[in-house]
Amino acid sequence: MNVWNGIDALPANLPAIVASIGKCDGVHLGHQEILRRTVAEAQRHGAPSVLVSFDPHPLAVVAPSRLPRLLQTRRQKLDHLADTGLSDLLILDFTPALAALDGEAFFFEVLLPRVRIRSVYVGENFRFGHNRAGDGSLLETIGARAGFAVQRVPAVRVDDAPISSSAVRVAVEAGDVERAARMLGRPYAVAGEVVRGDGRGRAMSYPTANLRVENEIVPRVGVYVTEAIVLASRRPSVTNVGVRPTFGGNVLTVETHLLDFDADLYGERVELRFLARLRDEMRFPSAVELGDQIGRDLAAATAYFEHRPLTRR
Repeated sequence: MNVWNGIDALPANLPAIVASIGKCDGVHLGHQEILRRTVAEAQRHGAPSVLVSFDPHPLAVVAPSRLPRLLQTRRQKLDHLADTGLSDLLILDFTPALAALDGEAFFFEVLLPRVRIRSVYVGENFRFGHNRAGDGSLLETIGARAGFAVQRVPAVRVDDAPISSSAVRVAVEAGDVERAARMLGRPYAVAGEVVRGDGRGRAMSYPTANLRVENEIVPRVGVYVTEAIVLASRRPSVTNVGVRPTFGGNVLTVETHLLDFDADLYGERVELRFLARLRDEMRFPSAVELGDQIGRDLAAATAYFEHRPLTRR
């Protein structure tokens, strides 16, 4: 997937494109369905499939107090967009000047002077332009004037509710990682570098890798069955998100114990995929009782993986 930072970065000889427009935070199943159709039509016509997106998030410019925490790092987002088969990603710098444009000005002053559009795929609730005043009907009017088709894609539903980035955030923040996975089509994942901790896990015979997490959102405090992607391999693991109350901690940490694996991971980048929630984080009377509970957690995780393979990606 080619990544173009700014409209002027696009090749001058780019053929007419099949496009989608959106932030695609999380690249959930709803986004994937829109992009699947975008890519399929582009392939039928031998055309580029292009997602037009924005950085920073528009709310960072127009309403910073309402800016949501993002579900993915930039690297994760690019990887998952590439998985959809998109040929190109166009990232527009979302500035106050761009925010001030109405929907028609956005197309006729920004996009269309630089790129020819064959068709545009958007979600049924697509909004664009100043104050999000433009909708699918306006987009169809613009398309009729400019000569491109507009395809509105119905929302994908999970558990009888439409999928949205907001709904995924709610599930992750509640610790309902299984529901989040049903909306994403894959486990929710955080990534970061392994840094040195206080060594208590190793002293209890349960060494952990402590992550300096890059993501803005981590699941609710608790203990989870996870899968760690490290050293080019997938490893079953148990992860604690919390403050370690047994030892009087007050700083949120994310630390994972890899089952049947013990190697120096300091400085390595790890991705943790959250598969199931085991329990709340608890304060134990002593390290011995905490160790006993960790043993039970590891047994539960081992049983989990006996019946479920590691994820494919």
